[in-house]
Amino acid sequence: MVLTGAEIVIRCLQEEKVDYVFGYPGGAVLYIYDALFNQDKVRHVLVRHEQAAVHAADGYARSTEKVGVALVTSGPGATNAVTGIATAYTDSIPVVIISGQVPTAAIGQDAFQEVDTVGITRPCVKHNFLVKDVRDIASTIKKAFYLAKTGRPGPVLVDIPKDVSMHKCEFEYPKEISMRSYNPVVKGHQGQIRKAVQLLLEAKRPMIYTGGGVVLANAAEQLTKLTRLLGFPITNTLMGLGGYPASDRQYLGMPGMHGTYEANMAMHYSDVLLAVGARFDDRVIGNPDHFAEEPRKIIHVDIDPSSISKRVRVDVPIVGDLKEVLEEMIRQLEAGAARPNPDTLGAWWKQVEEWRSRECMKYKNSDEIIKPQFVIQKLWEVTGGDAIVTSDVGQHQMWASQYYRFDKPRRWLNSGGLGTMGVGLPYAMGAQLANPDRQVACVTGEASIQMNIQELSTCKQFRLPIKICNLNNRYLGMVRQWQQLFHGERYSESYMDSLPDFAKLAEAYGHVGLRIERPADVEGALREAFARKNDLVFLDFQIDQTENVYPMVQGGKGLTEMILSAEDL
Repeated sequence: MVLTGAEIVIRCLQEEKVDYVFGYPGGAVLYIYDALFNQDKVRHVLVRHEQAAVHAADGYARSTEKVGVALVTSGPGATNAVTGIATAYTDSIPVVIISGQVPTAAIGQDAFQEVDTVGITRPCVKHNFLVKDVRDIASTIKKAFYLAKTGRPGPVLVDIPKDVSMHKCEFEYPKEISMRSYNPVVKGHQGQIRKAVQLLLEAKRPMIYTGGGVVLANAAEQLTKLTRLLGFPITNTLMGLGGYPASDRQYLGMPGMHGTYEANMAMHYSDVLLAVGARFDDRVIGNPDHFAEEPRKIIHVDIDPSSISKRVRVDVPIVGDLKEVLEEMIRQLEAGAARPNPDTLGAWWKQVEEWRSRECMKYKNSDEIIKPQFVIQKLWEVTGGDAIVTSDVGQHQMWASQYYRFDKPRRWLNSGGLGTMGVGLPYAMGAQLANPDRQVACVTGEASIQMNIQELSTCKQFRLPIKICNLNNRYLGMVRQWQQLFHGERYSESYMDSLPDFAKLAEAYGHVGLRIERPADVEGALREAFARKNDLVFLDFQIDQTENVYPMVQGGKGLTEMILSAEDL
């Protein structure tokens, strides 16, 4: 079968069973768009900005077990996509980005809409390719999908010059791919796993610390079984929320900068720490020197060997697929008669419960002004805790992660590593398309939503009934909080003094807009919004401008040096 390069691209996507491509057309990809037009298996979603295309593909991938796909043109199309690519890279999300490029003869000639896409994206992709021969398209796209979803997932970019998309060759899609330089380890080392299990059984102050790797590896079921078998306390990072049920008594809440007192203290004072699919991020362990002061044995399970002992020294490294390793740990525990000592474990739980009794997540509610924590709690109640919740970045992100209790994986989509404002709405678009029968809520702020607010147009075109909860405090909230606490209340450029009427703006895009100013109206507005099954509803909550996110660990401080409330300042 002889096809053009553009037709081959689309046939490859069909072979990979791609449902949606998120993109924006331009000169260098017009032949690919023409090939898209002439088929009906792969559906294209026209975004209004290329950054949103990659974010939406990213959100699609996060909410499913599939690879997200984005399509952009050369030059500004590719550079607009870079923020989305970097966001997916830092959170290890499998996305394939197909970018157009100027004709091969024009590469390096400062041609119209030419940039070195491969060079620009090299630091923020798992791998990238420049295809110079039409005969290489099929094998390259096969490699791209394989690389994106295996080992530690990540974005892979395929750059295709315009003339290559016009050329013809015979099409045959490879059934499998082999790459000599890329062979990710799947099975964990049996000896290391035995050593880890023995350490866990001997622990006096054990703690399980898990990250986004658990969600990506679809290992939540295995993690839950192991945790309950051991009876240990557990914490999930911002990226790992839902990897273990937040409603379970063994769950101590999120760790780190805005984690709970009990999670941070248990992390710090544990004598054996089992780290699963987490990377000891600076926002999780705080000052690494302070973290290292307390002697402990660390078991670290990760698919990526470069993540092990990267920030902290590890005693028992285990490289492998998390699901496989956790299943082997469970098998060894069930096969043996030994169990953790109930007396020592009981003493440790008594200490943990003392820390938990501090009730660090309590806040002062109000009948006069809307508290953001209250909005999130009501969102959890109204959705039964089972919505897919996306967020942008800032105070609202932290409140959502603290007060919406996630019991299942792939329900919480946010930018953890890069902290990208503007992801919330495109993430919700990708998630809603992937899960048309699910409730999808986007928790955002008045600054973040304006980063990609043009996507309200995409939502109208594709009839996406997303519910947007805008926690509007008329400030760059997290910037204002840090300026208040650590910069002498010098609020340099953090006040948003020219905001639109978001309810009317949503209506201008053809959606439903609600402005909520009183606490008594919060629950009713949420119930009204979710009752409108077919409508996008923009809920603009006018929240307390002075509210800060607590608990908090100041940058450079240790986990035990927490600010639990304004009274601690």
